[in-house]
Amino acid sequence: MVTGNEAIAEGAIAAGCNFYVGYPITPSSEIMHYMAEKLPRIGGVFFQAEDELAAINVAIGASWGGARVMTATSGPGFSLMQEGIGYAVMTETPLVIVNVMRVGPATGQATKPAQGDLMQARWGRHGDQAVPVLAPESPQEAFELTVKAFAVAEELRVPVILLSDEFIAHMREVIELPNYESIKIPSRRRPKSLSEAPFGSRDPRIAPPMPPLSEGYYVLVTGSTHNEWGYRDTRSFETHYKLSKRLWNKVWLNIDKIFEYEARYVDDAEVGFVAFGSVARSVKMAVKILREKGIRAGFVRLKTLWPLDLKPIRSLCSMCKVVIVPELSLGQLVLDVERANEGNAKVINYGKVGGGEPIYPRELVKIALEGLKS
Repeated sequence: MVTGNEAIAEGAIAAGCNFYVGYPITPSSEIMHYMAEKLPRIGGVFFQAEDELAAINVAIGASWGGARVMTATSGPGFSLMQEGIGYAVMTETPLVIVNVMRVGPATGQATKPAQGDLMQARWGRHGDQAVPVLAPESPQEAFELTVKAFAVAEELRVPVILLSDEFIAHMREVIELPNYESIKIPSRRRPKSLSEAPFGSRDPRIAPPMPPLSEGYYVLVTGSTHNEWGYRDTRSFETHYKLSKRLWNKVWLNIDKIFEYEARYVDDAEVGFVAFGSVARSVKMAVKILREKGIRAGFVRLKTLWPLDLKPIRSLCSMCKVVIVPELSLGQLVLDVERANEGNAKVINYGKVGGGEPIYPRELVKIALEGLKS
């Protein structure tokens, strides 16, 4: 019986995390508390930084030192980390960043849930970049997707963002834990020789080898545009285009490994829902109620928010008269649904945020019935 925050911390330990760095901020602080207690007991390192700017940069340094690293934050802390996350993208540094979303902008309502960081998680850094974003709906999935986040980060040499929210963070449910020895996280590729470049790969789906510091490799690590050996080249079109395209393709060409979703009752649906995170729990109940009323309702729940495969959303829209997109924000996921819809269904955004108010199943049932009438 654990909270979502505790499940995330336990998932990190199960995935072999041996270095945690962070700064306490509501509603993510319990992750830090858990790691401070548990990680040193198993030979890991816990590091409390002076702020989130320091936390993300310490995380990058620890990863290059050979550690398997996680940090967690929320709201303003996530904003402070954006430049560091961009540096992690450019230097191809594997690490996991947890953002337990709360109401914003600015200080907002620090103890209240929200989902307004979706676009920030995807696009918060300047420049062209792609960062995988995963979103659990329960403590059980918080554990499982944390493990997956580490697997993706280590295999692709990329920062991975886990988007939770205050509801999931503090709800308490029974979860089933696997035998940790059965969890297999890919090891970072190491150079086979000194002649193998640390920032180049012949296969666009495969990350280049990552030579850890202090083992004798000559490694240049820079956030500036660089060639496959790490040498800065801040003038050449060819060098920058080749690098940025490879960083982008490394994520998008592995969408088959990264993208996950859940869909139910979509084959005959006349009313559809698209949601993620804690809101999906209300969607499932609303679909059950509507089906009991004789209304053919179905849903698509996104476990992966980036890279996003539009096919399941497009398929749902092609079947439905009405597609409802409930979010604990004024509307961000709805933009993806409208893009996928291609004029097939009536798309209704239901954005609700503030005061700790959830989106209740009865609200979604009412919107569905009104949508069908209109």
